[in-house]
Amino acid sequence: MRFTLRQISVFVAVARHENVSRAAAELALSQSATSTALAEIERQYDTQLFDRFGKMLRLNELGQALLPQAVELIERAAAIETVLEGRAGYGKLRIGATLTIGNYLATLIVADFLKRHPESTLQLSVHNTATIIDQLARHELDLGLIEGSCRHPDLAVEPWVADELVVFCAPGHPLARQGRASLAALAEQAWIVREPGSGTRETLDQALRHQHFSLPIRLELEHTEAIKRAVEFGLGIGCISRLALREAFRRGSLVAIETPELDLRRHFHFLWHGRKFQTAGLREFVALCRTMTTGIERSDQIEWPFIP
Repeated sequence: MRFTLRQISVFVAVARHENVSRAAAELALSQSATSTALAEIERQYDTQLFDRFGKMLRLNELGQALLPQAVELIERAAAIETVLEGRAGYGKLRIGATLTIGNYLATLIVADFLKRHPESTLQLSVHNTATIIDQLARHELDLGLIEGSCRHPDLAVEPWVADELVVFCAPGHPLARQGRASLAALAEQAWIVREPGSGTRETLDQALRHQHFSLPIRLELEHTEAIKRAVEFGLGIGCISRLALREAFRRGSLVAIETPELDLRRHFHFLWHGRKFQTAGLREFVALCRTMTTGIERSDQIEWPFIP
């Protein structure tokens, strides 16, 4: 075997960052040492793993084929090192969650995971669905918890729990007294919605795809809490997950509007790279997610500690 783990680590870091200096910073190496390690592995096998565009390096076809195996090798090596050093825990786990899951479910699961495995470390990133998919495809995350759909050919998708969006308004809004609305009535309202690329926006657009009108969108916001506040201030009506609105409905600060003509059901999903090594930590985290939703038909039925 002519390559070293250090060379493989350099290859993976450069592949992720597409830049030697940023890869060197991640690995705590000098830029010279990083460049040398990458050059050595290419020279040893008389091949190229990247196409060069100035300071940017982009994986070529061979590099793309090698990357999943290189990531798996590093993760297996880290697991072996943990056993040899007698350390407990699962090492570091990198989780990506979309906003509704990240704000209302993932933090609870992370807390449970770290209480059970205090020697482990966990990084939780919260972004929209499109960003999570891109990060997983680039091996920057171990697991994604997403609200939208995924059609990326390299990623594996597995359903987790059902969810449902709901249209809502402020208590003083005219639709609040009616409690329901037709499509014609919805078309007359100012809407405050999530941005394109989010799973919530995708579900709403999908529900409207056969209708003959477009929503009069007043605001596009990247955070569900911002949408809730804007609706509370009377700027329009919104549509987000019932899970995110549960406490607001309980307090009466927001009111649900039933929309029988719209199918706003969806699923939360697990997402990971199809060729990724499934570590014990990853399997444990997914198991805790499934335990949380055992016997639950929809996400807003999940019990969690009440914080007044």
